[in-house]
Amino acid sequence: MSRITQDNLYLILPSKVSWVADMLCADKHISVIEAMRRIYSSDMYKQLETESTKRWYEGPVSLYQTI
Repeated sequence: MSRITQDNLYLILPSKVSWVADMLCADKHISVIEAMRRIYSSDMYKQLETESTKRWYEGPVSLYQTI
């Protein structure tokens, strides 16, 4: 089993972002583009893309609640 590092973290981020974007679209009635803008500009994403925070371990509901 591979270990998650800063060098390979990028491999799991798209699925996490996709799940959170779907939730934002449904809950806020916004477009996918707007959802992506909100996610990528959020503090949550900054933490998510930093391996040492271990936010990548959280599920989409937990991540969504912090946007």
